Amino acid sequence: MLNKKRLFYGSCFALITTALSFSIRAGILPQLGEELNLTAEQLGYINSMWFLGFPIAMVIGGLIYHSVGPKRIMQFAFFAHAAGIIMTIYSGSYAGLLISTLLIGLGNGCTEAACNPMISDSYKGVKMSKMMNRFHMWFPGGIVIGSLVSKFMTDFGFGWESQIWVIIIPALIYAYLFFGQTFPKGEGMTATLSENMQAMISPLFLFMFCCMALTAISEFGPQQWVGLILSKSGAQPMIILALVTGLMAVARYFGGEAVKQFDQTGVLLGSAVLATVGVYLFSTQTGAMAYVAAIIYALGIAYFWPNMIGFIADKIPKSGALGMSIIGAIGMFSTSIFQPVIGRWIDLDRAEATAAGLTGDELELAAGQATLGTMILFPGILIMLFTVLYFWMRARERVADPDVALAAERA
Repeated sequence: MLNKKRLFYGSCFALITTALSFSIRAGILPQLGEELNLTAEQLGYINSMWFLGFPIAMVIGGLIYHSVGPKRIMQFAFFAHAAGIIMTIYSGSYAGLLISTLLIGLGNGCTEAACNPMISDSYKGVKMSKMMNRFHMWFPGGIVIGSLVSKFMTDFGFGWESQIWVIIIPALIYAYLFFGQTFPKGEGMTATLSENMQAMISPLFLFMFCCMALTAISEFGPQQWVGLILSKSGAQPMIILALVTGLMAVARYFGGEAVKQFDQTGVLLGSAVLATVGVYLFSTQTGAMAYVAAIIYALGIAYFWPNMIGFIADKIPKSGALGMSIIGAIGMFSTSIFQPVIGRWIDLDRAEATAAGLTGDELELAAGQATLGTMILFPGILIMLFTVLYFWMRARERVADPDVALAAERA
């Protein structure tokens, strides 16, 4: 018998596992770097494995979902999560951390690939939308939990190994909730693979493909490095991360109203503006103003991911579930590529600050803010791209609706 509620709760705990692996890893970066004598660039490569494993598993899982089913995909997700957590703790080497982080990323990608369609197959209509929103709240919500746990454990002297062990708790819970359950059967694809691929080589899809690469790094770049960059700013880095993700969770809960008022293109453009202002403030402000920057930044990035996916579903429906998976995957893949680049920026900015005679906390703050100043490029470019998209979609709507076009001419 299908126990929808138990499967849904299991999905939520699986997404919490993903969120904890993101936030706790961000919190322990300074400890990892110091204990294992790793450069910021090496830490960037470790981070990139999390973001690389995610899209690989997401795309493969999306392709095989209807043939193998969500049960087997989630079984592999638990194996990857458990193996990755244990290897992270006991590897003790740079190479081991690369492999273990890749495994955790694969587990996270399998969670997305299995749980999204599973919830869609379990619920219908308005109920499905409601449950899907509640499911996705747990990524930022779980990051809040992980950020506060990491800060608490760090303040009380717990090592990074103890913090990594925390991630296995929700993993064991979702494994228990899924164990022995009957999973829903997929209803199959509404379009052929050939039709999906045709839709994905359209100019609009390719344009959104490029935009997704920048929205993802605008969201995940500053968040993943917040502990290292803001550690000397006078603000509490993990409180910043908790504040950002907490506001994101609330904003996403009410996201439907924003889209109804401004459409997806308007929301995306406004988000890019707010994200740019937020990153700029991060790069110039210290102390209490860093929390103000966090609020503006959170309101900017909150709607990026769900509205990029929603745009593909609404405006390019023939791309199907595969199109949504590909867009999500490019976001994670882009973030993976940029992680070591950001790490390299930090190393170069540190060297420049050292050459200028700065030392200690002053050096770390100057280097971190200089790197954040460079990161303004990501949302800044998006302002231009989403402005183009806004007018592009308005022009397309006028062509699609002759009455609208006629009214515009008369006006």
